Amino acid sequence: MYRNRPLRMLLVLLLLFSFAFAVPIASGQHRHRHHRNPEAGKKKAAKRIGIGSAIGAGAGGLIGGRKGALIGAGAGAGAGTIYHYHKKRQYRHRHRHA
Repeated sequence: MYRNRPLRMLLVLLLLFSFAFAVPIASGQHRHRHHRNPEAGKKKAAKRIGIGSAIGAGAGGLIGGRKGALIGAGAGAGAGTIYHYHKKRQYRHRHRHA
């Protein structure tokens, strides 16, 4: 009956030391949460560029016919791209993490 007592005591001490050293290591690990920028999606970029292109083509078509529509579509696509980058940067600026 007393033969297993030292073995049991050793096992209990081993478990206590393993828990004592494992807890501070686990609590020291910081996980950084990555937040997704909802303004930076490819669908949103395509939508913004497409809308800019359509508005530019419409305005250019009213002003200068077919050639004006092509020029307006290019200018509108460029404006849509600039607007998309502006919105992405604006979101990052407003939602900074220290």
